[in-house]
Amino acid sequence: MKKLIFILLPLLSLPLIFQSTPTEILKLKTFDAFIKKQEPSGNFVILNITEEDVEREGGYPLPRERLADIQIELLGAGAMGVGWVISFPQADRMGGDARFASSLGYAPSVLATFENGSGEYPKTTGTVIRGPDVGGILSSGIKQNYNKYDDIPQGVAIAPTEVDQLVRRIPLLLKTPDGWSASFGTQVLKILTDTPTYIVTTNDNGVQEIAVRGLPPVKTDSLGRKWISWVKTEETDLQEMNVNGKFVFVGVTANGVMPQIATPIGLVEPHKIQTALAESILIQDSPYIPDYALSVELFIFLISVGLVWAFISYLGITWGVVLGLLTMALTGLYGAYTIGTGVLIDVTWSLISQFISGSVAFYLRFREQYKLRLQIKKQFEHYLDPRQVKRLQKDPDLLKLGGEKRRCTFLFTDVRGFTALSEKLKPEQVTEIMNKALTIQSDAVKKYNGMVDKYIGDAMMAIFNAPLDLPHHEQIAVECAKEIQENIEKADIGVAIGVGVNTGEAVIGNMGSDTRFDYSAIGDAVNTAARLESATKEAGVNILIGEETEKYCGYNLKSVKPIKVKGKEKPLIIYTI
Repeated sequence: MKKLIFILLPLLSLPLIFQSTPTEILKLKTFDAFIKKQEPSGNFVILNITEEDVEREGGYPLPRERLADIQIELLGAGAMGVGWVISFPQADRMGGDARFASSLGYAPSVLATFENGSGEYPKTTGTVIRGPDVGGILSSGIKQNYNKYDDIPQGVAIAPTEVDQLVRRIPLLLKTPDGWSASFGTQVLKILTDTPTYIVTTNDNGVQEIAVRGLPPVKTDSLGRKWISWVKTEETDLQEMNVNGKFVFVGVTANGVMPQIATPIGLVEPHKIQTALAESILIQDSPYIPDYALSVELFIFLISVGLVWAFISYLGITWGVVLGLLTMALTGLYGAYTIGTGVLIDVTWSLISQFISGSVAFYLRFREQYKLRLQIKKQFEHYLDPRQVKRLQKDPDLLKLGGEKRRCTFLFTDVRGFTALSEKLKPEQVTEIMNKALTIQSDAVKKYNGMVDKYIGDAMMAIFNAPLDLPHHEQIAVECAKEIQENIEKADIGVAIGVGVNTGEAVIGNMGSDTRFDYSAIGDAVNTAARLESATKEAGVNILIGEETEKYCGYNLKSVKPIKVKGKEKPLIIYTI
């Protein structure tokens, strides 16, 4: 399992590091969902030239004499300035260019140009570069307006799309072979602040921020793009002209005139997109992607995926899943919070990776637990009461490799007269008798909630108080020894049983490897129980009980002459029933 996480982590991180199309789309959709809705600045209004207006004016394009009238009417209604997001590539067939150009000079006005890939570039604007001259988006060329309007400030009405063909980011400035040129929305703010120069701050990664005097610097990505806040700017028309104290963005909404552009909020006309750009520049907490975004995303990815894997792999399944889900929830909340504050940190791929790695870890953990439960059942079903087996399956940690020190009572048995009997009988008869004798013994042990640890030829070892707690195990072991003797005598199978019982501390648990183990006990108390069983012949009794067992068993036992056993300096004080 440990090796698998080192394989999974690099594989899962690749789409994040290299920004694959699916992960990029997922990121963008997440930003769309959690970006905080902003309120408009109140400085702008949109004037729509509608289908009805076009019909009323006798068709499109409207004569520029009429456009001049609209410009003057807007200024008369209190407009601070007017931005025309309409192309004027040729002279007006009705000769209204001079008047329209003149009207544009009555107040701050901006004309739009549109990219067409012609190789003709917009006029450059004054820029100051603080840092290396890197970053930015190179213009592909524009469709120039008629030369009558060369003296009017112009900006490129650009709306580049993302990988999912939606517009979300617009460059504030475009690069040209001659320098930098402003986008339309940026140019509007420049002329309103009467600032001749843009200040572009860069680093080795590209553009960091762009500023004009009188406004706070605008944070951008390395290409100089600003994330758009799709605010609901007030709209008006030629009849109402509710424009007092505001800069007006003029555009056409009549069918078939201007293309509608796909955005996260639906299809939007170019003049509304440029309005949104201008609004976004003025909104101080509008969203942006910081330079450190990828580093933070990778850090969150590594930490969160590692935690989910560790929780599920090394804790119990229940607690592992709970803590894993909590990690995912906290990751999601952090992502939603940062996006809501305008700092666009994406955690979607981290969440997906957490789910994938968590699912793999859960499967491996479940498989491991399932195999362990099967192993427990296989190992103990013949030696423990079924209820005890189920308890062990439910909590396999009771059988951790390495064991523990535990006070238990140990019972050893041995069949007497087996050798002589085997010489007289056929092998199948010997086997039958031995199976009966061992069955009687194991049934008695199970009845008293002990565990048959192992069979050694015609001998048996049993443990009381392990693997599960068994109160009064000393007394229970003595009762079990008595019942084994009584049942062997009743069975009348031609053999006798010697029993040794002793209590004390021993190391008990799984002995073996991770994949193959045997639950057993080792220690002096175990060896003493075996020695007591061997001494039953010498002592002339069927059951010998150690001193520690006698203290706590609650029976008045008969004292037997102390015996000297191997490994003990002093003779053992022993008892019998």
